[in-house]
Amino acid sequence: MALTYKRPTTPTRRHTALVINTEVSRSKPLKSLMKSLPYKAGRNFSGKLVVRHRGGRGKRQYRDIDFLRDNHNVPGVVVSIEYDPNRTSFIALVNYKDGDKRYILAPDGLKVGDEVISGDKAPIRVGNALPLKNIPSAQFVHNIELIAGKGGVLVRTAGSAAQIQGGDKGYIQLRMPSGEIRLIKELCYATIGVIGNLDHKNEKLGKAGRKRHMGIKPTVRGTAQSGGKHPHGDGQGKSGRHGPGGPAKDPWGNRIGTRTRKNKTTNKYIIKRRSTVRGNKFKSFKTII
Repeated sequence: MALTYKRPTTPTRRHTALVINTEVSRSKPLKSLMKSLPYKAGRNFSGKLVVRHRGGRGKRQYRDIDFLRDNHNVPGVVVSIEYDPNRTSFIALVNYKDGDKRYILAPDGLKVGDEVISGDKAPIRVGNALPLKNIPSAQFVHNIELIAGKGGVLVRTAGSAAQIQGGDKGYIQLRMPSGEIRLIKELCYATIGVIGNLDHKNEKLGKAGRKRHMGIKPTVRGTAQSGGKHPHGDGQGKSGRHGPGGPAKDPWGNRIGTRTRKNKTTNKYIIKRRSTVRGNKFKSFKTII
């Protein structure tokens, strides 16, 4: 996998860098694992706009991904590596020996013809799913469960992985991609390896039209708007509201840049907070190991 650059015949092509999908198979996706994806364009059940800058997306269908990996102790063979328009990572179609067919997230290094398996006694190999207690320290994992048997919810984007740092008393310590160190129960499943499509972060779309096809509409700065539409408008200060400035606010007048985490019941599982953009670090919580 690598990036491709266009011949700079136009300003658009000059600044375009796209991933060459050399790993992706030419086969069509399996229809039995696809379903229609209702697109709300940022509106809720009553038609009210709740998420701005959404709309005008190209047609797509949802691929049913096996985040649970509950087909234990049944080996499967990777038939194809496919592109999924609903996520940044590639997906792999696996044919199991019992006749079942499922899509899984494709880790880096997984190829067509490789064998994958999930279960307590699965070998430590890329693409295999095991309980965290059976995975040795320093291994990189993805698709991690927070509640055993509920399916993986953590570390599912392209190029990401969490590293196991040991554990005790029924918990495993993991270093997340954000730098946060937290505890997860040892019975939760995780998949070995780093998620593929590593060059996704280096892509440059090059033109606004490509972004519109993804369903993202243009975003206008608050300072470029009028005062009746945004608190930053009317040019009366660079730091926020009308007049001499003030704290940065959203279009509805609420302060932005504040912490949004309110779930205090899980603070005991977080050993070290992730670092903020400015380099400040939150206080570490006492471990229960």
